[in-house]
Amino acid sequence: MAVIGAGWAGCAAAVELARAGHRVTVYEAARVLGGRARRVELDGGALDNGQHILLGAYSETLRLLKLVGIEHKRALLNLPLQMRYPPDSDGMDFVAPRWPAPLHLAAALLRAKGLARADKLALARFSSTARWMGWQLHTDCSVSELLERYDQTERLKQLMWRPLCLAALNTPPERASAQVFLNVLRDSLGAHRSASDMLLPRVDLSALFPDAAAAYVSGRGGAILTGSKAGALQRLENDRWRIDTTAENAGADFDAVVIATPAAAAAQLLEQLQDTTVSGIVAQLGAFTSEAISTCYLQYGPDVRLEQEFYALADVPEAGHWGQFVFDRGQLDAAQAGLLAVVVSASGAAAALPQAQLAAAVAAQLAQVLRRPALAQPLSARVISDKRATFACTPGLARPPNATGLAGLMLAGDYTAGAYPATLESAVRSGVLAAAGLA
Repeated sequence: MAVIGAGWAGCAAAVELARAGHRVTVYEAARVLGGRARRVELDGGALDNGQHILLGAYSETLRLLKLVGIEHKRALLNLPLQMRYPPDSDGMDFVAPRWPAPLHLAAALLRAKGLARADKLALARFSSTARWMGWQLHTDCSVSELLERYDQTERLKQLMWRPLCLAALNTPPERASAQVFLNVLRDSLGAHRSASDMLLPRVDLSALFPDAAAAYVSGRGGAILTGSKAGALQRLENDRWRIDTTAENAGADFDAVVIATPAAAAAQLLEQLQDTTVSGIVAQLGAFTSEAISTCYLQYGPDVRLEQEFYALADVPEAGHWGQFVFDRGQLDAAQAGLLAVVVSASGAAAALPQAQLAAAVAAQLAQVLRRPALAQPLSARVISDKRATFACTPGLARPPNATGLAGLMLAGDYTAGAYPATLESAVRSGVLAAAGLA
């Protein structure tokens, strides 16, 4: 069997197929595994192409990490649910104790600083109403419409709901799907306490899963072909498939194939088949629009350290404040002491700026909100922007199934039909489902 693409969806599919006893060949155009969540080697060092937070609710991701030999406690920093802004920044401080659900949320709300009584009552009302209606909407709408419907205060929208929506869906609340947002809240805030835990990678994203997945597949007779782009896919007799690549290695035939590439590349491969069976899927893939994510890495001296592992930031683009979260990478990996990573989700406008200008604006934002003027002058800065980081998770968006309708051909990716937005868990679940459809 073959898997085209070694992002998290492709790696998940390959691992599950190998676990089921199949010999798997994985084709990956890049030299580094992980797709849109991978290690980037720059200037003799390694950065991630984006900062990620996993959740305790990511059951399939955590299961596969364990399966391929990753120790959770070593690879992930486990923090309780929180939304904490820098002190004296006119933000809020919301931290859930490690109590049984839903007591942990009630305690966090009662103890929260920076929220008025009206804000707390609005948050409690939203939570209780969402639980009462089973986290389901009769008709999808935007997150902004949902928040208006349940009388959420402007301060709560700005400090809680907007950053949560951007972090989870990478789509602004005014354009984001309320139902998908509720799905995320249901499986984190609305589930057992550990489901809401926030897990920060201590290792780079390729080492967190894709590299170990490749070793798992190789150890079971499979092959990982990096720098090998699948340029052509052909259906043969007896429902077999041929993959021709742009690399030096010759093409090969397989009993089954999982296409685990980005949506646009998947559409191109399916179009080559000239089969009306997949025309609907091709149309769905072509209808996606993209949202960007930018991560600004600012290197300071090794003595620079935040009081917390990460903070939320109020993004005010008109004031040049683009960042929404800042992470102290030195608290995750001692080798990165003094490195701060600032995330800008749904960053189309920010990504259009010259990188030096965006980095300077982000550094100035940190200097102001953290009240540390020296942060305006980092030793070095690097911006990594992915203009097609995720699909825009809009209301009522039609997403293709894993099954293509053609025997032996499955689709995998965070954009396939599912309850979640474009997250690592969504990608992993899709890969698992694709493999199950072939096993």
